[in-house]
Amino acid sequence: MLSTETKAIIKSTVPVLEEHGTAITTVFYKNMFEAHPELLNIFNHANQKQGRQQAALANTVYAAAVHIDNLEAILPAVVQIANKHVSLGIRPEHYPIVGEYLLKAIKEVLGDAATDDIINAWAEAYGVIADAFIGVEQGMYEKMESQENGWKFFKNFTVARKEKESENITSFYLTPADGSNVPAYEAGQYISVRLTIPGEEYLFNRQYSLSQAAKPDEFRISVKREADNDPNGRVSVYLHDNVNVGDVIEVSAPAGEFVLDATKKSPVAFVSGGVGITPMMSMFETVATSTPDRPTAFLHAARNESLHAFDKDIQKYVEAMDNAKYKTLYSDQPEGFITREVLEEMIDVTGEVYVCGPVPFMESMIGELRNLGMTDDQIHFEFFGPAVALQN
Repeated sequence: MLSTETKAIIKSTVPVLEEHGTAITTVFYKNMFEAHPELLNIFNHANQKQGRQQAALANTVYAAAVHIDNLEAILPAVVQIANKHVSLGIRPEHYPIVGEYLLKAIKEVLGDAATDDIINAWAEAYGVIADAFIGVEQGMYEKMESQENGWKFFKNFTVARKEKESENITSFYLTPADGSNVPAYEAGQYISVRLTIPGEEYLFNRQYSLSQAAKPDEFRISVKREADNDPNGRVSVYLHDNVNVGDVIEVSAPAGEFVLDATKKSPVAFVSGGVGITPMMSMFETVATSTPDRPTAFLHAARNESLHAFDKDIQKYVEAMDNAKYKTLYSDQPEGFITREVLEEMIDVTGEVYVCGPVPFMESMIGELRNLGMTDDQIHFEFFGPAVALQN
């Protein structure tokens, strides 16, 4: 428990963190990686280059300061981040390193304004927050390892099949290299793929949604090929061009909180944009095969038909379901966007909606769903990469 005095000091830093939070986290990552370059084997290099990781950490530190009187308020964020951590193999011994360089960054950016009292208070608060993460993650690791066919950290998988789904999305079917089955997972979860790329000094980690309903013997990920000059493109281009059937890659156990509640039979809708369709396929296939009478709507936005993955698969499931409807809009065509009117036409606002896609797409969809009277409890969404705040 933190003392009243410590909490007061932390709360006094809220305005400073609001103004200088990203500067602090940028200095933090720079200094930490210079001192501990081995951590570049864990962190997503592209998110670092784009500043997304720095912004996400700044948001987390700021939220911790705002809610220091009641840290339970940020527990959902802790669980979401902990899922990311366990899929990357973050361990307890990493936390003292992070704490050391975070405090040093606060001191470096704020200078004399970072008094001994402030540094000591944040050191105490960081210890409490780190212990919370370590405890949550330890429970997750134990659950992963103890479940049937489970493991923790990374395991070798073989590429069993490789199938092109659209002009820029390819699916990889992965089976355990040791011949075992895979653990059951919840629709919407993801895995991390860890690659050694020739010519690169450090390992590359990327998280990909599992894009089909759970099967006993395989995982499927569906990867969008990014542009060659895109910072995110290094791994996707390598997967598309260099990873083939028979190759072995390292894979983490399934993780993630953006999951379908498969026990419900109330109306459900899936709204996706671009490659955001991948977790929706796992959710939709689960509904189609386990509760085919559930009222279901699937709305997808793509730039054009050639970039639309899984269209035939969705149509096949819809035709076999009792109460399902499906609509796709292409942005290169007139009236090719999902508007409030389209949402109103397709979605039963008494049910639940799952949304996934680029951040501007999600901002628009979530805002319109709220305008239709849906509550935040009814709207479920997930970001690609580090979470950022929705601007609505």
